Amino acid sequence: MLFAKNHSTLRRKMVQNQIEARGIHDPQVLAVMRKVERHLFVKPQYRNVAYKDGPLPIDCHQTISQPYIVALMTDLLELTPTSKVLEVGTGCGYQTAILAELAKEVYSVEIIPGLAKSAKTRLERLNYHNVHLKKGNGHYGWQEYAPYDAVLVAAAPKDVPKRLIEQLAIGGRMVIPVGDTEQNLLLIRKGFQTENNATPVIETSEVTPVSFVPMTGALR
Repeated sequence: MLFAKNHSTLRRKMVQNQIEARGIHDPQVLAVMRKVERHLFVKPQYRNVAYKDGPLPIDCHQTISQPYIVALMTDLLELTPTSKVLEVGTGCGYQTAILAELAKEVYSVEIIPGLAKSAKTRLERLNYHNVHLKKGNGHYGWQEYAPYDAVLVAAAPKDVPKRLIEQLAIGGRMVIPVGDTEQNLLLIRKGFQTENNATPVIETSEVTPVSFVPMTGALR
């Protein structure tokens, strides 16, 4: 019980010092960052530093993003309780859990079989019943359930995958790190230019420099 109280205190401090202090004030985002137990998504040897400001190694030479970046990307999506979200790069499932707390359904794609399997087991154990996972190439998204109100990409392609734009709903928002040696987090909005114009307009803005693992899986 004492250990659980300590983790709860560390999460509150994490949100206050790493997230609120850096300009994220959406009460729902802050609430889920306080709620979801990040230490359950990292290796046992890293649990004592799970709430520090930085990424951590996970299996298969991948990483769990730093808490601020998780909160920032979630905040940019402006999710509602009716949102349907596509996540590319399940990883350990931490970002997936954050999304699942805020959205109606989350469809998450992970290219590495070991990560896809362990994330599925972990999220089921934590009772996230609105999460749907599959092993697959994130460049292709998950066409079967498109369109999506929001798309979050947790690995960096060199360019924005065309299929992810296509699977984004009109009025939807995508956050994605893009680049090779230098990466920028992009916010992409998809809308109509006018009421009578059926051609979608894509608006892209740069948010901040970031450093993500590369997005793998070649297009065929």
